[in-house]
Amino acid sequence: MKRFKKASDIKVGVIGYSGAFCMGRVHLEDMKAAGMTPTAVCEIDKKLLKVAGKEWSGIETYTSIARMLKKSDVDLLAVITPHNLHAKHVLQCLNAGKSVCCEKPLAITTEECDRMIAAAKKNRCLLTTYHNRHWDGCALTGMKQIKKGVIGDVFRIEAHMAGYSKPGNWWRSSKSISGGVLYDWGVHVLEYALQILALSNAKMTEVMGLAKTGFWAPKTKWKADTNEDEALAIVRFNTGQWLTLTMSSIDSNPKPSMLEITGTKGTYLMNHGDYEIIKPGKDGNKVTKGKNVQGDWGKFYKNVADHMVKKTPLIITPQWARRPIHILDLANRSAKLGRAIKTTYA
Repeated sequence: MKRFKKASDIKVGVIGYSGAFCMGRVHLEDMKAAGMTPTAVCEIDKKLLKVAGKEWSGIETYTSIARMLKKSDVDLLAVITPHNLHAKHVLQCLNAGKSVCCEKPLAITTEECDRMIAAAKKNRCLLTTYHNRHWDGCALTGMKQIKKGVIGDVFRIEAHMAGYSKPGNWWRSSKSISGGVLYDWGVHVLEYALQILALSNAKMTEVMGLAKTGFWAPKTKWKADTNEDEALAIVRFNTGQWLTLTMSSIDSNPKPSMLEITGTKGTYLMNHGDYEIIKPGKDGNKVTKGKNVQGDWGKFYKNVADHMVKKTPLIITPQWARRPIHILDLANRSAKLGRAIKTTYA
């Protein structure tokens, strides 16, 4: 991989400027804050491209990825496009010799991840995924508490986000584009859980998937390829631990916590703003509540810049980012087959 003398020598750009949550702008701002130099924007919507040109004086603007790759000397590109286009666009950039940060999820299938990792190796390019929530306050606080042994040895993690509402009428709720109901927020909470399980060096061995479909779309004639109404992934680990992920739009009594982490001495409830530790005692359960520390998303691109300049180890490697995709991919396949599937990657 090409090395740089200082972060400002790294020319950066984005593919997809606005869209959901104005993430193109967010990436450029975070890259700039890490010391890198915003250089190029590619966006098919000419109105949005004009906005980018105004917000970033002197920046190169393109409506074609191919033209940008041919004309620009940008070094690192953030790919911010719908999930089903990630592999196509990332491979296009890697094969042009450009390093890539792909929005999460890295891809929809394990096979797509494998092709991307192989292309990065072949072309000697950096490949990472924007798992900025690796540094969310809930994750930082939870890791610290669990390392201290406040709930003993963790043996079960239940991750869930649910409600009772019709999914939004956009691409994130279309299975053919998003990958399914498990992919959007699911990849975030899976990454939290995998951080915790990494403390015990747990290796994945098997994934089981279940899904309920057909409530919203056929009865309301809403859209042909609506995400599943609810889906569940169950992951076994070689340590005897297990992890479940449930995402639902038909749950009338959802659990209040995002992650429920159960250990031999108690339970840790993780939410974005706060946490609870529940420990059994002679006079009943003792509940301790607290606020999470402030998150630090800036550490993501700081680590990327340091890796490209100082050879600092990359925290979000493509192999790490492949792990939640492998789970989601196998869960999808398992739900269709009606049986558990052994993992290829641990």
